[in-house]
Amino acid sequence: MTITPPALSVFETLESEVRSYCRGWPAVFDRAQGARLTDEDGHSYLDFFAGAGSLNYGHNNPVLKRALIDYIERDGITHGLDMATTAKRAFLETFQNVILRPRDLPYKVMFPGPTGTNAVESALKLARKVKGRESVVSFTNAFHGMSLGSLAVTGNAFKRAGAGIPLVHGTPMPFDNYFDGTVPDFLWFERLLEDQGSGLNKPAAVIVETVQGEGGINVARAEWLRALQELCHRQDMLLIVDDIQMGCGRTGGFFSFEEAGIVPDIVTLSKSISGYGMPMSLCLFKPELDIWEPGEHNGTFRGNNPAFVTAAAALDAYWADGQMEKQTLARGEQVEQTLLAICAEEPTAQFRGRGLVWGMEFEDKARASAVCARAFELGLLLETSGPQSEVVKLLPSLTITPEELDEGLRTLARCVRETA
Repeated sequence: MTITPPALSVFETLESEVRSYCRGWPAVFDRAQGARLTDEDGHSYLDFFAGAGSLNYGHNNPVLKRALIDYIERDGITHGLDMATTAKRAFLETFQNVILRPRDLPYKVMFPGPTGTNAVESALKLARKVKGRESVVSFTNAFHGMSLGSLAVTGNAFKRAGAGIPLVHGTPMPFDNYFDGTVPDFLWFERLLEDQGSGLNKPAAVIVETVQGEGGINVARAEWLRALQELCHRQDMLLIVDDIQMGCGRTGGFFSFEEAGIVPDIVTLSKSISGYGMPMSLCLFKPELDIWEPGEHNGTFRGNNPAFVTAAAALDAYWADGQMEKQTLARGEQVEQTLLAICAEEPTAQFRGRGLVWGMEFEDKARASAVCARAFELGLLLETSGPQSEVVKLLPSLTITPEELDEGLRTLARCVRETA
């Protein structure tokens, strides 16, 4: 099947030039269910993008859809600011009982606003308030959001340039394996911290992704993350884990940092926390950090109650036992075996990943975009990542069937061969 792009007149004439995903996928999508989308002409697409990680349970998941429809039909609260509602109570109780208590995590829960960057901004603000310092350390190739505070701790030069003003109070450090193993972990970072002449202001916090999704699927080793936590403790800095794309089961465990055995001071969640693709985010932090004054950080759309409903339903349906984690790791093994076979045939390619997030990189940096373009023509939605869009990013839903996953991987292998 080869898909002919439709005329996109109103999108091209009225919508801003800032639009991006639609340029790589020139179709007018109409319906979606599970791991597939359908355009208005009836063409079906297998989705290996999952709303940039917002649809871990697939499109229009029937369990979550039923809970949402029932809630709407009984005139449940839709917009609730930060008022107490039955939907919020049900989510908080479920989150505590299904996620926090079984992992012995002590976190307080803050609803900072509907998006990931809202969660990051609140985390940065809280860390600075607690420590009384301005500087926050981030890592090379990090991505934390598009508002100014989040951009200041983001590495991508193109995204940073869009701010239009200097981005301050953020200090970049090398991510895991940045020097290909030739430099001991945190040698530069710790020496700067201890050198009174380094010019580095004492940071309030360090913010890190365990797997850099937008940065090119760069996977931090568990021992690197443990060493980072120890460094933060020694130097009186808070550790913030941005789990917006890699949380909610993407790497296997509900939180991506579980495998490393660390307990961050602050954690940000968004994307798939609502379960249904609706805007919702959380900022989690240890109780002793909860020094906010009432209303000191607020937002009109913190109380998206339909998102609370689907979030609670997702936790009940998929996280009350250990099956989702096992299934994700099994699907990840399926992906890894296929990527091994593809790279055995294609010596210019390499891959990396965890759970159900994987990236394939080519020596020819333009190749990734060519692979994704050919995939769209064959009915597979793939995106690139990395600072030069040099990595093909695989981000299927966690609920994808083995057969659908195999179908998409076969298409990927074909695209790699056809773009050689």
